[in-house]
Amino acid sequence: MSVTTGMKGQAECVVSPENTAQAAGSGTLPVFATPWMCALMEKAAWTAIAPALREGESSVGTSLSVSHLSATPVGLTVRAEAEVTAVEGRKVSFRVTARDDAGVIGEGTHERVVIQDARFLAKAARKTEAAQN
Repeated sequence: MSVTTGMKGQAECVVSPENTAQAAGSGTLPVFATPWMCALMEKAAWTAIAPALREGESSVGTSLSVSHLSATPVGLTVRAEAEVTAVEGRKVSFRVTARDDAGVIGEGTHERVVIQDARFLAKAARKTEAAQN
């Protein structure tokens, strides 16, 4: 893993009826849903560091603290940006921001941990086995 501070990633989407608060079940209005904003921020973060990971490594989100500051109506584009602010062993911290055409709609912090894919999936499979017994 060669993740360093300052690495950046972006993700974007057009707000559609499918990613509104109504559709997500997080509210009753036809505006961009907070869960979708969070997912877009996470996508920006993992794409920021993915090129620096070795084969067989991925990252998983472990913490997300954001404020959703402004509503975005259907039809506008939302762009999320993530920047690595710290690397402590396998833990990577990010500053995340989301904007629409009118300005900032959300901001906060996010943490991810770099994992070994096979080991992580094996651990998840053991949970399934334990739940079935």
